[in-house]
Amino acid sequence: MSQAFDRELEARRYAERAMRLLARPGAVVAPEGGGYGVRLGANRRRRVMLTLDEAAFQVLAREATLKVRPQGGWTMVSRPAPDAPPPGRPGVIEAEVPSPDSSKPVRRNLGESPIAWLARRRDRDGQPWLTPIEAAAGERLREEYERLGAQGRLTMRWDAGRVDGGMPGLAPAERDHAARQRIARALEAVGPGLREILERICLMGSALEAAESALKLPRRTGKTVLKLALQRLARHYRMV
Repeated sequence: MSQAFDRELEARRYAERAMRLLARPGAVVAPEGGGYGVRLGANRRRRVMLTLDEAAFQVLAREATLKVRPQGGWTMVSRPAPDAPPPGRPGVIEAEVPSPDSSKPVRRNLGESPIAWLARRRDRDGQPWLTPIEAAAGERLREEYERLGAQGRLTMRWDAGRVDGGMPGLAPAERDHAARQRIARALEAVGPGLREILERICLMGSALEAAESALKLPRRTGKTVLKLALQRLARHYRMV
């Protein structure tokens, strides 16, 4: 996985944290020491709760609706909660759950993943968008990634030496390192041109339409590209 992708993922995570803070009444984001500081109030004496770099602020500006304050900085315009999630945007319900291979709990999305959502979709002939094997391959990659935990995901490096994973008795850092290597090998097996959509959907949790747009794919081709990528992934996992 490229360093550019790592940086983009980290920027998105910081932007999401900023949006949660800015959803509180009176919270503001303003230039702060070469970056952007989020405070839970307009008073400059309030401490900065989160500092964003330029990349994270640009993601925030794209994903949220910011309103300029006459006194400087921005507030976030609250959006009314929809009656149901917009099509193609699976719900995210984060919670701490016990890790199967560690005493330390990890944060997981207990909502519906993008792959699970797509697997429920059917075409005009009543056929599912994804076969059970394609969906299982995508979910395996996502679950492997989620086991790293938030910190492991943000600091991951994909160019480290080979380490065999899945062995009992490994230290947490060794398990994380082994998981990163398994993910890297899986993405390498899928290959360039296809792995990018798996990075977006299985790792970043993007909806198909969002991944299609971010990767500048022609409209309505995202599903085809995703299916090809999942088929290669399934072969790598020896599911077929």
